[in-house]
Amino acid sequence: MIVGQLALIAAAAFAGAAIYVNVAEQPARLVLDDRAMLAQWKRSYDNASVMQAGLALVACALGVIAFFLSHDWRWLLGALLILAPWPWTIFVIMPVNRRLKATAPDAAQSATRASVEHWGRLHAGRSAFGIAATLVYLWAAA
Repeated sequence: MIVGQLALIAAAAFAGAAIYVNVAEQPARLVLDDRAMLAQWKRSYDNASVMQAGLALVACALGVIAFFLSHDWRWLLGALLILAPWPWTIFVIMPVNRRLKATAPDAAQSATRASVEHWGRLHAGRSAFGIAATLVYLWAAA
């Protein structure tokens, strides 16, 4: 079923992007001085949030369509898992995001670094949801 395969592709793209942030981008930004680290985080977050939200929404919608076409509950489970980063972000990560966005790069200090490090650990939850959704979609597609 092509809709399910597209859902799988979109979920895998989301997971890949989220994992990239955790294994490549976050460690790279943490070697910068506090000011540059915060400036890089802000720019990256603004660009990535739109992409990742869009991928999650597309993967969810396609999973729901696959569920209605196949009546296989696994598509619905995958859709719920790929959408889970939205409430995770809103209720868990957003307080850290707001604190970082409200800090001017010139005002960055060790507490700012601690917040960026904490943000990275919280972002790993988004990666985990993406991986879980991808695996469930793969299971449903098999």
